[in-house]
Amino acid sequence: MATVRLSFSPAPVHVRTARLVGVAVARRAGVREDLLDEVRLAIGEACTRAVALHRQYDIPEPVLVEMSDRGAYAVRVVDRAPIEAGIGLAALPPDELANESLTDEALTTGVGFALLAGFVEDLQVRPVDEGIGTEVRMVWPVGR
Repeated sequence: MATVRLSFSPAPVHVRTARLVGVAVARRAGVREDLLDEVRLAIGEACTRAVALHRQYDIPEPVLVEMSDRGAYAVRVVDRAPIEAGIGLAALPPDELANESLTDEALTTGVGFALLAGFVEDLQVRPVDEGIGTEVRMVWPVGR
């Protein structure tokens, strides 16, 4: 299967569509049925995070989602928010996420990463090559 690409305006209503397409592509790629709920939740969380960052920073560019099955089912969700906003709490240990001095926006980003880490064993968060934005990459095994 070729890579499936979605781009959508940063509106919460489009997250549901990304989840539905993501699960359909996962099923077609051969992801086990018992993992599909995790796939759905993880894609929804990653897309919700990207939409929230775009809205917080008034970024009109679309959120990008790419799905492919080259050896495993991989999903990339790319936002265009400032790097420090997108990655800020990705490397914080869980005990620091409970720090009351963190802002609500920072805490939301951190909780999003904590939820994603619970759904996805193979999770990477890194700046995109172009220098602005964050890529959340999630991978699940396929049953082939």
